[in-house]
Amino acid sequence: MTIRFDGRVAIVTGAGNGLGRVHALELARRGAKVVINDFGGSRDGKGGSSEAAQKVVEEIRAAGGSAIANGANVCDFEQVQAMVAQAKAEFGRVDVLINNAGILRDKTFSKMEMADFRAVMDVHLMGSVHCTKAVWEIMREQNYGRILMTTSSSGLFGNFGQSNYGAAKMALVGLMHMLCIEGKKNDIRVNTIAPIAATRMTEDIFPAAVLEAVTPDQVTPAALFLVSENAPTKATVSAGGGSFSAARIVDTAPVYFRRDQVSPEALAEHFAQIADWDTQRGYEDSNQQVQVLLQAAMAGLKA
Repeated sequence: MTIRFDGRVAIVTGAGNGLGRVHALELARRGAKVVINDFGGSRDGKGGSSEAAQKVVEEIRAAGGSAIANGANVCDFEQVQAMVAQAKAEFGRVDVLINNAGILRDKTFSKMEMADFRAVMDVHLMGSVHCTKAVWEIMREQNYGRILMTTSSSGLFGNFGQSNYGAAKMALVGLMHMLCIEGKKNDIRVNTIAPIAATRMTEDIFPAAVLEAVTPDQVTPAALFLVSENAPTKATVSAGGGSFSAARIVDTAPVYFRRDQVSPEALAEHFAQIADWDTQRGYEDSNQQVQVLLQAAMAGLKA
């Protein structure tokens, strides 16, 4: 079955360049009306111009699609609210939000200024929070919504010199976990993508041969699947170079110690058993994880 977005309205942040641009073009090609949001700043978030967003709008319109440009800074909640109001006034609804806007200010933690840490958190985390909050009630009233967060392997697994970026990107996974629970009754599905692509964010990170192999168009299929009508929810999909994988938070089976046995030394002695990843499992929510720990504790008390 072909995935289409006819009658759907999508907002894509950071859509003037790179991944966001390709996401927006493909959404439009498949029938969506698209709000092209881009602050127009440099890779580190400085400056601002609506020129890039307008060019994408012109591309979409030239191909027969429908789109409008918006230069809101996702760090500014009032500007984001105005963007969503513009989308509603122009198109009547908002069905899809792709939180793609991002900046980089890489340095080791010891050398990083707090202003640089905060700036990256503001764009990636708070920018996604602002945009999601601004569309949330619209989606609840419609009983339909698809939201995509953009995480990174830096957040999921760590990367040298990106403490600000990694912290923000992992926070988005936690935000997804909460929102997919709260949005379930209104058919709001929330997912996360961890892309690897040749963009201005990565142009000086990967060698030329790798950049040629990981073009943005090889990530966009995953993004569109994750915001489609039959999308899953609470999925984290890694995508790059035509390869795709799924990531999730897992927990090992609990190991119980009697009250008279519990000590730091006992945990050190048995840590290999505690961290036995052959026993790993995922949970639908935190209540399930807590319940498993408590069940192990109660069973241990009765033994």
